[in-house]
Amino acid sequence: MLDIKNEVLIAENRIRTYIRETPLDFSVPLSKITDVHIYLKCENLQYTGAFKIRGAFNKLLSLTPSQRAKGIVTASSGNHGAAIAFGLNKLKIPGIVFVPENTSPTKVDNIRNYKVPLQFYATDCMQTEMYAMDYANKHNMIYVSPYNDPEVIAGQGTIALEITRQLDTVDVVLVPIGGGGLIAGIAGYIKSISPKTKIIGCLPENSPVMSESIKAGKIVEMKTLPTLSDATAGGIEPNSITFDICKQFVDDYLLVSEQEIKDAILTLIKTQHFLIEGAAGVALAALLKNTESFQNKNVVVVLSGANIGLDTLKTVLKS
Repeated sequence: MLDIKNEVLIAENRIRTYIRETPLDFSVPLSKITDVHIYLKCENLQYTGAFKIRGAFNKLLSLTPSQRAKGIVTASSGNHGAAIAFGLNKLKIPGIVFVPENTSPTKVDNIRNYKVPLQFYATDCMQTEMYAMDYANKHNMIYVSPYNDPEVIAGQGTIALEITRQLDTVDVVLVPIGGGGLIAGIAGYIKSISPKTKIIGCLPENSPVMSESIKAGKIVEMKTLPTLSDATAGGIEPNSITFDICKQFVDDYLLVSEQEIKDAILTLIKTQHFLIEGAAGVALAALLKNTESFQNKNVVVVLSGANIGLDTLKTVLKS
């Protein structure tokens, strides 16, 4: 098993000058409404508008000069692609990003900001990932997974290191889950220094692949429905190392409906004047749906990103 604590400490030293230490904001209005001590980990304020920059930079900076020269291939539903593109541009590394054809235009524009080649393939994240892996093999390039990679996981885990620096007692951390890279890094690090802290994975009912996989005892293929949480939607790479890490370190899983995600996004706009995307809304929705479980506890909600499209935002506001 990956020594996540050690890998996170290495990642911290490697990437610190390239990323932003994001605030851990105590939410007075949300805490008052819920009788829970709510802290918001504001990765919505991270470079490129999402936490993915951490794992992307840790992976790119870990590569040798000869590996970098081969060029990088990645696949993404948007945020990881923007993070890799940002890193390739900054570090002057060649590469290409593949995204599904139905990727949010806002996230496509975010990737294009960094002048890295972008191609569309399929409408399912898993198919896009498999195609990108095959492309990397055929062209002798380095494939970087959005989640199934030790350096990517360790980079995301630097969020946990910051949280434990910013708050003395952390009772619960609520984290959105797609492929599991974010929660694997956070859970692996926090459990190593604070085993009593509960790590809870939050998923949309329309795409609960990791929680269903944990129930089944193996990574499952399942048909998923469209969700506002596009950053966590779709399948998980077969044999992904995130599955075993989640099995070992994640205490529970909470599912939320599309309406609950919308309500959470609206609640945060009203109370904190923060704009977040669907995946961040999933984590907050899980808290708002289950406040009785967290009374008088210090609960950290990881606001994973802010890259919500204007059309999606209009839909949320109309609701």
